[in-house]
Amino acid sequence: MKQYKVEENEKGKRIDAYISQKEKELSRTAIQRLIDEGNILLNGAKTKSSYKISKDDLVEIQDVKAKEIELKAQDIPLKIVYEDDHIIVVNKPKGLVVHPAAGNPDGTLVNAIMSICKESLSGIGGEIRPGIVHRLDKDTSGLLIVAKNDVAHINLSEQIKNHKVRKTYIALVRGIVKENEATINMPIGRSTKDRKKMAVVKNGKEAITHFKVIKRYEKYTLLEINIETGRTHQIRVHLSQIGYPIVGDYTYSNGKNEFDVEGQMLHAKRLEFKHPKTGQDMDLIADYPEYFKDIIEELDNRKSN
Repeated sequence: MKQYKVEENEKGKRIDAYISQKEKELSRTAIQRLIDEGNILLNGAKTKSSYKISKDDLVEIQDVKAKEIELKAQDIPLKIVYEDDHIIVVNKPKGLVVHPAAGNPDGTLVNAIMSICKESLSGIGGEIRPGIVHRLDKDTSGLLIVAKNDVAHINLSEQIKNHKVRKTYIALVRGIVKENEATINMPIGRSTKDRKKMAVVKNGKEAITHFKVIKRYEKYTLLEINIETGRTHQIRVHLSQIGYPIVGDYTYSNGKNEFDVEGQMLHAKRLEFKHPKTGQDMDLIADYPEYFKDIIEELDNRKSN
């Protein structure tokens, strides 16, 4: 159970809005449902989402166990890039959440994978994350590995931990990047100003991002990016911090763009790793999504620098 005591500068807010600022993983809708179900208490009693909090109010969030989310197979179209008895690698579309959570009980990549693999998934990830070795943000498209058994899961997790999995991303950023290539080495942690966001903070965890310019346009730059570490929102935070936010990223920029893209133009294009069973070198590539191709084509048709 989590507890929060309302401070003087927080009073007057609706309780659902207050909690959404504290709990990054919960959507406003999920919070309202938890309040209705009595899983969020105010001063030890049930409350309403519209209640406006007062100083020293005690807000309690009950533990919601994974088993309370009914995990079911769903026929959601997925592009399979590679599959055998041990792993499945998919090209995750933009907008698809990786695994169920309180705000997204179904309609996720895990639900789709269960439909494809049936019972053949590693159980290490727990009831709501079977086979999930690593993740991509909801609006980041591209390659993602899922383990079909525990041996594969353990091996791949070790490879990721030891930086043996090479991940290559493509991003379209606002602004013209001057350096042809560079490394960003800035620690990342939870933002002290907004708990829903990550930020470059002095006492954060080490985060290293390498990038090089693929092409410069009039107001944009297309980048190829490799990461040594896998911090939450790492690429998005780092690029925003140095003044080149990813096009469409509403969290780490104002999100405004001439292409009306919603969500960051970030694509996990390439994965290089050793097969967890055979040790074979794997080198998999996923092409850009169609909307990404269309925008790049439009920029290519303009005058390049």
